[in-house]
Amino acid sequence: MKTTSVMIVGVGGQGSLLASRLLGTLLTDEGYDVKVSEVHGMSQRGGSVVTYVRFGEKVYSPIVTEGECDYIISFEKLEAARYAGYLRKGGKIIVNTQEIDPMPVITGAAEYPGDVLETLKTQGFDIDDFDALSPAVEAGSAKAVNIVLMGHFAKCTSIPKDRWIQALNKVIAPKFLEMNLKAFDLGYGA
Repeated sequence: MKTTSVMIVGVGGQGSLLASRLLGTLLTDEGYDVKVSEVHGMSQRGGSVVTYVRFGEKVYSPIVTEGECDYIISFEKLEAARYAGYLRKGGKIIVNTQEIDPMPVITGAAEYPGDVLETLKTQGFDIDDFDALSPAVEAGSAKAVNIVLMGHFAKCTSIPKDRWIQALNKVIAPKFLEMNLKAFDLGYGA
């Protein structure tokens, strides 16, 4: 069995670590050998955060090298561009169309590029872009973008939806479970 590599990328505070915990729990429950590695940038100051999740029959390292990633799940457009070089030929980037200004844009030293996704598409990347923020707000919180994206990613896997729901029940605190189940459903249907 081939090892599959997934990168979850975003900005600090978006919930990428919870998304990786959900995916790792699901894959472990499905019997895969799973390796997860979290790389924190300036996460507490809105900096880039990336998590590697690799799974298969036997996985020796959690690290994904350039050109070998099967899926990139990006919580923000610039983060998709930052990590696009990690995608293998035939891989897919699932990206939230939300824009979160990095520090140079906030300070006025730079402008947010208006054509990030168009540029990636013209470079031949398979981009599945959609607004994950609106369904998250509809589910009850803008912070549920992570679960909306995981719901959308779930359709790329062969793992049945009910198994994803079981994993959500394991990793989400009970008081937030209903909202996150709704967010997952909205992402799955997007």
